[in-house]
Amino acid sequence: MLFHVSIDARDPQHVAMVLAELFGGRATPFPPVAEGSWLAHAGDDRNTLVEVYPRGTELVEAPGDADAVGLPGDAGLSATHFAMATPLDCAAVFAIAAREGWPAKYRKRGGVFGVIEVWIEGERMVEVLTADMQAEYLAAMRLEAWEAMLVYGDARHRLPA
Repeated sequence: MLFHVSIDARDPQHVAMVLAELFGGRATPFPPVAEGSWLAHAGDDRNTLVEVYPRGTELVEAPGDADAVGLPGDAGLSATHFAMATPLDCAAVFAIAAREGWPAKYRKRGGVFGVIEVWIEGERMVEVLTADMQAEYLAAMRLEAWEAMLVYGDARHRLPA
């Protein structure tokens, strides 16, 4: 199952609003990764999202214990990535990444939900979520919780389910 996908667009706000309309959901700003980014929320029971970054945004692996960042650039990288569920545990995910020679690290996004950043061929990010991480993600990425975070500025602030 996919939780979200990211794309880039010339007008991220407009594209997110149209996609949200097609979902029957809503669009909100998405400032944590790249300035000018927007989210199209489906508002469904899986909290399906499309992240829309400004055209030319490139996701870049951050050194050490830091989240990937979105930066303007022309290094041939991309803002496109996806988050996926896995039945495997962390050790198995890291073993596969190591076998392939792909960088991988655990991150706690906004202090709210965990992901394992796996960098396919060292260039394209996939966020892999184990069962525990999936539960965290589903609790955190509800539309109402995201809107509350935008108001209160704290990703850990959640409205009751």
